Amino acid sequence: MNLSRALGRWGRRLGRLAHGQTLSLWLDETYRLPLASIEALTGIEPRRADLVVAYLHALGVIEPKDVRRPTRIRFEDLCRVHTLGWLEEIHDAETLGRIFAVDASDVVVGEVLDTLRFACGATLEAARSSLELRGPALNLLGGFHHAGPSRGGGFCAVNDLAVAIAALRAEGFDKRVAILDLDAHPPDGTAECFPQDPSVWVGSLSGTDWGPLPGIDETVLPPQCDDSTYLASLSQLLSRMPPSGLAFVIAGGDVLEVDRLGGISMSLRGVQQRDDLVRRALDGGPQVWLPGGGYSKDAWKVLAGTALVLARGEPVAIEADVDPLALSFAHIGQGLRGEDLGSALALTEDDILSDLGGRGMREPKLLGFYTASGLEFALARYGILSHLRRLGYGSFRVVVDSESRGDRMRLFASSSGQEHLLFETVLEKKQILDDTFLYVHWLTLRHPRGKFSNTRPRLPGQEEPGLGLAQEAGQLLARTAERLGLAGLAFRPAWLHTAYAGRHRFVFADAARQGRFEALLRDLAGVPLGALTVALADGRVLLDGAPYTWEADEMVHWLGKDPPNREATLRAKEAARFSLSNVPSDA
Repeated sequence: MNLSRALGRWGRRLGRLAHGQTLSLWLDETYRLPLASIEALTGIEPRRADLVVAYLHALGVIEPKDVRRPTRIRFEDLCRVHTLGWLEEIHDAETLGRIFAVDASDVVVGEVLDTLRFACGATLEAARSSLELRGPALNLLGGFHHAGPSRGGGFCAVNDLAVAIAALRAEGFDKRVAILDLDAHPPDGTAECFPQDPSVWVGSLSGTDWGPLPGIDETVLPPQCDDSTYLASLSQLLSRMPPSGLAFVIAGGDVLEVDRLGGISMSLRGVQQRDDLVRRALDGGPQVWLPGGGYSKDAWKVLAGTALVLARGEPVAIEADVDPLALSFAHIGQGLRGEDLGSALALTEDDILSDLGGRGMREPKLLGFYTASGLEFALARYGILSHLRRLGYGSFRVVVDSESRGDRMRLFASSSGQEHLLFETVLEKKQILDDTFLYVHWLTLRHPRGKFSNTRPRLPGQEEPGLGLAQEAGQLLARTAERLGLAGLAFRPAWLHTAYAGRHRFVFADAARQGRFEALLRDLAGVPLGALTVALADGRVLLDGAPYTWEADEMVHWLGKDPPNREATLRAKEAARFSLSNVPSDA
């Protein structure tokens, strides 16, 4: 992959020039919250930690030995901060659903608690390591500052900072602790965990005002605060930070201008300057960095930027169009052999007998290449099956066959004693324009354990809620096209929301159609996606004053080249004007 090779060369060059120290990171496979709807409902990027590690590996900034695997925090350590009543309450799906803003049906309690306990364990282990090595440590999940001793909220069920500090105190650590909270929201839970405690200093910059927090040195920033204003306020806060034996830094990813919940308008460059300012103020002392919140697709870049500042001793620009998920899947794909997936270099006896009309039955192969067992192997290697287990499924079964439109692959799994269809796709090779594409006639990702709700309404064409794996499915299909030597992917979106999901990679093959699509998103940007999809289905969307019917034309994604006819797309975009009517067209 050209991007991967370029990143590797750049990263090795960076490594030769850099004078920073080795950075230890804590990561566990449970760090991805097993909540299928959380990305769509909240903007949280559940893959954030994995994307950061994939990117840093591609750069050559870290090696596998630099990534530490934590152990679960002990229950007795949780009890040093949280009440038994609260620790019992978070074993309830309804409680966890409220904390993480998802329906209780989406919550597999034991798996969510595993995520929290491993993250808390990592914060404690990172603190121990930092005290021993006297340098920075980065836990890729943590900073749960909204959790108090007997309550949670704001995606925080337990307070990993308070738990780590209490455990260290029990082990004999008696120096002052500084907590620098640079998440966009106030540390209300942390304030409750350290009432009247002179041995813990908490300084905070917040983009929202939740009222006074006793014992917190908090600065409430002006609305949509920019880089210069933020950095000036941070300098003042750092000047008030007392000397300490250990520092915790919540390097919040929700301070970006594009974040939907932060209320602050910083650039990625400004956030890296924030982290570098803090790094220099801490002067190489024991320090644990945590990611805090982040509710945009670029939140992983904030965390990656933090890691680069700590490892390299200065801000390092992150490429605007880099896709670490694609890098990760490409790396895994390079390790999969054709014979592992089902291709054969020679005909088998069953193949020969089948061709001769004998008794043998040739095993069905998707696109003439992939067997059912090969596909199941690939799903395991790409981490799809392990994530589905965390969502509450098991006993997986892959079926490959054909139907009228092409080859079909289905993934079944069991939950609560019943087998369900989770994944189904129908594929063929098809020529569009001057290239041959992997054409996706049908793709569905179904989460039968989930439920539709007011916050997660059923969209047109949906029979079950989604699995939250659309990006992974897209990468799997891209790897398939690449392995088979095809130009890319293509599909025909029957609804706006399916076209919207693919908008970052796919364009309509017809340049003018792409222009109208971009104009629709531009003119009706203030309408929620679900409501806009329904409005289109009801005939309430107008193009140049006339009722507009959704155009289900072909969208394509080229592998390795840019879409043609961008000028024609821009002309069509400029010429189209969309509006919304409150009256259905057939009224």
